[in-house]
Amino acid sequence: MTGGTSGLGWAMARALAMAGSSVALTGRSGARAREVAADLPGAIGLALDVRSESSVASAAAEAWSRLGGVDMLVNNAGIGMRTVNPGFMTEPQGFWRVSPAGFRDLIETNLTGYFLVAREITPLMLAAGAGRIVNVSVNHATMTRAGFVPYGPSRAGTEAMSRVMAADLRGSGVTVNLLLPGGATATGMIPAEGPRPGGGSMALLDPAVIGPPIVWLTSAEAAGLHDERIVATEFDDWLRTRSSAGREPLE
Repeated sequence: MTGGTSGLGWAMARALAMAGSSVALTGRSGARAREVAADLPGAIGLALDVRSESSVASAAAEAWSRLGGVDMLVNNAGIGMRTVNPGFMTEPQGFWRVSPAGFRDLIETNLTGYFLVAREITPLMLAAGAGRIVNVSVNHATMTRAGFVPYGPSRAGTEAMSRVMAADLRGSGVTVNLLLPGGATATGMIPAEGPRPGGGSMALLDPAVIGPPIVWLTSAEAAGLHDERIVATEFDDWLRTRSSAGREPLE
């Protein structure tokens, strides 16, 4: 679980641990990751900077060794618009005002980081004959909203890369799916008070909304599910529709 010390990552790590999974949660601060993991049954905390190839290699090897393999990779680590424009909600700025350094850092974290971690784990899963990759994304509207460079493009890249990963891995035994909360979420990336992306004043979603679908994605029922885009706020309806249609797991 990359980016597992807070927000959606913490919510997913907690849901998985409480469901009985052994979880390796990561963060840039190893001490913080270990502190957070100590509150979850069977969890371990590891230092991981997803921007660094050496850090990714080290964390992947340690997670694989300590857990006895990795059945599922959850790519979640990310930073938000505050890193390039602290006032992005009330004073959005045009892309031409974004600093190149800020652009690169966010893309390195949100998109290149997903690539580096998946690149490291996938050969191990292929050698084991099976594995599941879940890439966390956002609503499509966020990808094209004014004032959202580079966050929007980073998540649009996440979706495109996930589809390519799924195509590359089709029939291999390693599956790739997208998961997103379904709305602005109380993760700290968006101020708790004030305007919301796209206008209005709708309350932020509780990060726990993403717990049920991530737990389901570890289940036998989800075996073979591949190249799907699951929205957490719509998960119950999606699952009922899937069940009523009598869909069997994909081979």
